[in-house]
Formats: sequence, structure tokens, C-alpha cells
Amino acid sequence: MKGPALPQVKHATVTEMLAATARTELGLIFVDASERETPMPWADVYRRAQRTAAGLRRLGVGEGDRVAILLPTSPGFMDAFFGALLAGAVPVPLYPPVRLGRLEEYHRSTARMLEVTGAAVVLTDLKVKLLLGPSVEAARPRLGCRTVEEVSRGEEALAVAVSPQALGLIQFSSGSTVDPKPVALTHAALMAQLAALQAASPVAPGIPAVGVSWLPLYHDMGLIGCLLSALYYPGSMVLIPPEVFLARPALWLRALSRHKAFISPAPNFAYGLCLKRVKDEELQGVDLSAWRHALNGAEPVSLETLRRFVERFGRFGFSAGALRPVYGLSEASLAVTFPPGGRGPRSLEVDMGVLAREGRVVEGSRALVSVGSPVAGFEVEVRDELGHALAERHVGRVFARGPSLMKEYFGDAAATARSLDSDGWLDTGDLGFVADGELYLTGRAKDLVIIRGANHAPQAFEECLQRVDGVRAGCAVALGFTPEGSEDEALLLLAERAGLEGEDAAVEERVRAAVVESTGIRPHTVRMLDPGTLPRTSSGKLRRTEALRRYLSGELKPPKKVGAVGLAVEMAKSALAFVRSEQEG
Repeated sequence: MKGPALPQVKHATVTEMLAATARTELGLIFVDASERETPMPWADVYRRAQRTAAGLRRLGVGEGDRVAILLPTSPGFMDAFFGALLAGAVPVPLYPPVRLGRLEEYHRSTARMLEVTGAAVVLTDLKVKLLLGPSVEAARPRLGCRTVEEVSRGEEALAVAVSPQALGLIQFSSGSTVDPKPVALTHAALMAQLAALQAASPVAPGIPAVGVSWLPLYHDMGLIGCLLSALYYPGSMVLIPPEVFLARPALWLRALSRHKAFISPAPNFAYGLCLKRVKDEELQGVDLSAWRHALNGAEPVSLETLRRFVERFGRFGFSAGALRPVYGLSEASLAVTFPPGGRGPRSLEVDMGVLAREGRVVEGSRALVSVGSPVAGFEVEVRDELGHALAERHVGRVFARGPSLMKEYFGDAAATARSLDSDGWLDTGDLGFVADGELYLTGRAKDLVIIRGANHAPQAFEECLQRVDGVRAGCAVALGFTPEGSEDEALLLLAERAGLEGEDAAVEERVRAAVVESTGIRPHTVRMLDPGTLPRTSSGKLRRTEALRRYLSGELKPPKKVGAVGLAVEMAKSALAFVRSEQEG
């Protein structure tokens, strides 16, 4: 499949784009938990970033150096991100410590990401810095850990011109099946992606280009799909911190209504969270009719969730045609396929037994949702194990090629060669098939559950648990494992409980019954877990392979409970780690 031609890009680099959009009256609007709004014109973003760039240069950051950014959604993030770019450096956005019960795991992961990117400096704020000591001590960035405020002092301004082929961003892959990889993207790749996104989601003439996002800025959908896209259109972007959305999801819908925003993307779980948590009284006067592009990506799409969302919020003006299940990945900068705008979701009813045993698509009872056709400039092929292109309605590995693909996995030539061939095709690691010119995803190759020679996507089992009483929604994984004393792979289900531990036995039986009824396969083992036990990526995706490893090694445990005293202890540990790193540096 081949997408339309890529429109001519408007700017050569991200910094040129920022300078151009700074001449408009558009900008950012930050929304806090009390729904107070703080505007920041792009002109202010540019001016502040120039000061940060000068501060980075004074500190010793050179062109091409990597600058790690560990900041929440805030003006400080803008200073650090665009400041690094204007200094000719490469921003590396990482997630700040938010799961206090898993800080040891966080420090190991963060130190590794700092090391593999060779970060010269860590930029953060005073609050986050209180917990970063062990990560910084382990990685030893050359210029240490600094707050944006101290770097940005002074009135000197700097804006370095860079080549379109220079790196403009290192973003980490989700890490749902392996440790996150550092995806290196050039300015040219980012510009191509932004051009493709605008072509796929155009704004109607006379309509203000306003978007709303609560997505984290260390994730490609939030950073590239929202923040950088707003610069490219150009338009304005309303930003809600992720933690605020999770606490009060109605704020997302209220902001969409208040600003008459035409676009806002989110993973499938966000639509489900609105169904569960948003009360009608929170939506008095809300009008969602301006929301034309309700993108749904980053995780498997549930047709039932989409139908219920339309049914519930249609009376507030939301249109079914606005829903657009999409597909992308970090290695492509973001988007690979989009469905046509205004059509709404398209689904195909398939026989999952035949799909699992033979890799063929025949009519059945389970609905799979189309994620559309290639975006501008992209090609997509579905291939068999020998690398041959498959006919429509046959499951294989999804390959993609386009102008916004990564340059490499930074510093890892072997991993790059395994994923990116000499003809520019990327092995996405995803499985799927094409039907009527559109792509349908069936799972990740590394997540397959193989039972009696049939290849089952874990979602086929996990979706059965969505309506089982006593199981937390979206908090279950299906895994293939070989039980002790057996030579054959069997089905293991790990699920977090929504009720009392004493009810586990009854819930486990309900889980078994639901899976057998839906799939005909009886799970060998079902284990109920404390909330928060299953490992997740920084963007919230379940890490199935890591969950299995921990289960088999006896390391699958809930996060530690951290109260005020525990938090004080962690801060003290962090302070001591900073002292040691400074003394030994």
C-alpha cells in the first residue's frame, strides 16, 4: 500500500519553524487542576528558549550534545526542549519520577537511558531534582544535573542554525516488549512527519487551528503529534498535565468545548476512562461538535469502547465520524497509517480460530478495527517469514517505509541493522493484514501466545476479562508459558484485582469461564494480583514479557507504599547521591 505524495514541507528545521511561528499571535495555553489557564504566546516560547540556549552554551553544551529533559508539562519544559534545539544540541525527553513505589526500578531505567544517549547534562526543576540523585550518580552526565531556572538566567540570547540532517530529537521507544531503544530523528524527518500529519488532519478554512492535549511531552504522540504539530499548522495548543487528566478526565472534554478545538488524540484507555469517570453534571454547557479529529492510537483499539463513547457523548455534540483509529510508532517519528477523516471507525468481523491456526482472514464473530491507509509519503507491506509480500487478508509482519523514519537507534548499529534494511524498510515488529486497502493489526510478534501450534494475540484473551467482576479494567495480561513438568505451552493470565483478596478464587473461576466461552481455550493458570503490580512502560503500556519474567522468577510484586516519611527518606537518599557524585566528579 502506498500513501499520497508528501506535500512540500514548510520549514527545514524545528528551530526555523519556531522562529516563523513566533511571529504569529498564536501560542500555548496551560491548564491546571483548578482549570485556571495561563497563556504563553509562541513569541514568548521563542524568547525564553533563546535565553536557555545561551545558558546551555555558557555551561559547556556544544552542538550535537544530548540534553536530557526530565520535566512535567510546564513552561519549563518548553524552555528546556526548544532551548536545547536553539543551542544546536539534541533534546532527549525522559519521564520524571511519578511512581514513587517503584523508584529503584525508575533509577535503573533512567540511568540506562542517560548512559546510552551519552547525555551531557540533565535539565529539570527543583521539585523533580529532589528525587533524581541516584539516577544522576549512576550515569554521571558530564555537566551534571541543573534546573532550567539556573541555566536560563541572564539576558543573552542564542539561536544556532543547524542542518536539516542534524539530529533534532532522541525519543525512546515504548519498551513494551524490550528495554526502550533510543530512536534518533533528524530535523528533516520531523518536518516530513509534521507535513504528513497536517495532510491527514486538515483544518477547515476559517476554523482556528486549536488542539487540546493531556498527553505526556516525553511521548511522541504528545510531543510531535500535539506540541510540534501546533507549531507547524500553525495553531494554538491547550496543554493539560497528564496527572490532572487522570484525576479529572472531564477537564479534557471541557477544554475541547471551551476552546472549540478541532483535534485531540488519545490512547483507547482515555476514551474508556471518560465513560467510567465523567459525570453528566461535569459537562453542563459542553459542546463537542467542533472536535473533528478524535485520534485513537498507541494501544489496541476497542470497537465497543468507541461505540459506547459515541452513544454517551453524542448528546454533547460529539460525532461518530470524528473517531479515527490510527497507527504509528516511535521509529516512524509517529504516524504510519490514518483512516479517512469524517468516516468513523471501520471494522471487520473475523474468525479468530482460523486467524490463529492458519493466519487467514475469514468471516467470524470478533471485530477488528481498521487503522487506515499509509499517510503521505509512506508505504506499508505485510510480509511472510521469508520476507515476501502477502496478499490481502493474510497475516504477516508489518513493514513501513517513509521520509520520517528514524536515522538509527542511537549508538546501536546492530539493533538498527536488525530493524532497518538497506532499502529503507522498517520492520515494525507488529503483525497484521490488509483488507480493502486498509491495515488491521493483530498484535506484536513477540507477544504471541502459541497454543497447540496456533498463534494467538494476547488481546484475544485479555479482552474477555474487561467485563469480569473483580478484575481491574485494562489491568490483565495473557502470556504463553511452559508449566513445570510439561513440554507444551499453556495459557497464563495475570490480572489485578478490583475487589478483596478473599474473593480471588471466585474471580479466577469467572476469568476461566469467560475465556473458555469466548475462545474455547481454558487457561492453565490464573493469578490475581494487587493493584499496580503489572509492569508498565512510561506511557502506560503493559509490559507482557517483563511480567512473565518477573512471575517466573518470583519478582512480580506490588509497588511499595510510600507515605510522607518514605518520601522524605527517598529525598535524603537523593541528596546524598548528589553529594557523592559531586565529590567523585
